[in-house]
Amino acid sequence: MSVKNMNAQTTTHFGFRDVPDSEKASLVKGVFDSVASNYDFMNDLMSLGVHRLWKNTLVESLRPHPRMRLLDVGGGTGDIAFRFLDKGGEVVTVCDINQEMLKQGRDRAINRGHLKGLSWVTGDAENLPVDDHSVDAYTIAFCIRNVTHIDRALAEARRVLKPGGRFLCLEFSRIALPLLEKPYDLYSFKILPWMGQAFANDRAAYQYLAESIRRFPDQQRFAQMITDAGLSRVSHRNLSGGVAAIHSAWRV
Repeated sequence: MSVKNMNAQTTTHFGFRDVPDSEKASLVKGVFDSVASNYDFMNDLMSLGVHRLWKNTLVESLRPHPRMRLLDVGGGTGDIAFRFLDKGGEVVTVCDINQEMLKQGRDRAINRGHLKGLSWVTGDAENLPVDDHSVDAYTIAFCIRNVTHIDRALAEARRVLKPGGRFLCLEFSRIALPLLEKPYDLYSFKILPWMGQAFANDRAAYQYLAESIRRFPDQQRFAQMITDAGLSRVSHRNLSGGVAAIHSAWRV
């Protein structure tokens, strides 16, 4: 959430730093420009492949079918979109603010033979280039914590969903098992940045990853934000002891 400094300039957080609202998007873009070519490899390395199980759970919860139109926001490399198509969906739009991530996704789509029913759009989660009430489902995975104004992104999700449409968000969350807290902190702030430097030559990007997770609202607070945005039947499901969580809601 934003606060105002003494000069009345609106600020937000970028990891553990406070920065002007106007700068956050470009800072986040710089992070993902830097890691785009190694993004999928690093996800596998950092999570020991568990992120694949989390994404499978997200798409299984969605129950894709041929008549469903999906908007996947922040899914530039295509992980959710490909799973949606493989599970029986036919029409999906991937919207991402980062063109380097979209480039990786397009290349992966060609390699996987996903040439139909898939479109790629450059756009901001806070101002989607998508018509009102035009999609049956909206997914966002490991993206919403990076937007400048989470409330605006949630309002946009409600705007583009048809009545009866489904909202699903997969995001890092708050550890629910006290015994995991210290090992998770050690991993996040010591091992992750080391991996970033050793395997992607970018320690700062993975330091930001750990910090951005800690700044993101916990499960209950985020659920309340979804409710405040006008979505209904909000619930959440912890994954891996709260390392990640899926939040579900409906547009009525």
